[in-house]
Amino acid sequence: MDHQEVQELLPAYADQELGIVETLEIERHLESCADCQREYAAQRIVSARFKKDASYFEAPAHLTQRIMDALPQDEPGTRFWQRSWSFNWRNAGAALAAMLALAWSVGLYLNLPSDQDKLTDEVVASHVRSLQVDHLSDVVSTDQHTVKPWFNGKLNFSPPVVDLAAQGFPLTGGRLDYLGGRPVAALVYRHAQHPINLYVWPTTERDVAPQLQNRQGYHLVRWTWDGMNYWAVSDLAARDLEQFGGMVRSMVRQ
Repeated sequence: MDHQEVQELLPAYADQELGIVETLEIERHLESCADCQREYAAQRIVSARFKKDASYFEAPAHLTQRIMDALPQDEPGTRFWQRSWSFNWRNAGAALAAMLALAWSVGLYLNLPSDQDKLTDEVVASHVRSLQVDHLSDVVSTDQHTVKPWFNGKLNFSPPVVDLAAQGFPLTGGRLDYLGGRPVAALVYRHAQHPINLYVWPTTERDVAPQLQNRQGYHLVRWTWDGMNYWAVSDLAARDLEQFGGMVRSMVRQ
């Protein structure tokens, strides 16, 4: 069962209307598909809210009596209590099942990776991919006045490009990349034999001070300044990458 089929069957799965074979296939798919997990959790939450706020019709006494009289007769004195016991346990079982399903759905939704986590994974994946396919740069140059104009017409913004050769972090080029659903500028620097990808794209968010992260053996420093997001990633030592980020920030502010 492919992703599209699972998406179409999720409403029926949430309402427990599928057979055992389809149910097992969807459960296997949910184990590895974050998008479907999120969709299923959202559907369960909405369904539970509707059930909670739904209005119920109270049957009149004479209708209840007619239904009870139509049921098979038991031994005198036991019929009412046995049926009450049976109905109570059925209601309690249904309520417990609904509560467990809702708790599982909410827990699944809360454990999904955040947008920030997914973006961090994208940045690291882009960095690794640029090294594996030997495609660090679309424009190869150590001159900031060559790299910066290269982006003209390729992006709807002009990325700041600074020269840090004197500080031990020479510019080596730049390329176009794609992160978080939009094209970004990737500026490439080096320190000794360590390449550094500096991703830059515009944002409407407020300024954010540099933050250091570790992911999959790589260090990342990210910050926001003057309407731009900056993400630097490398296998450099953490303090060296933080030093690089500080130099970029000071040069951009000038």
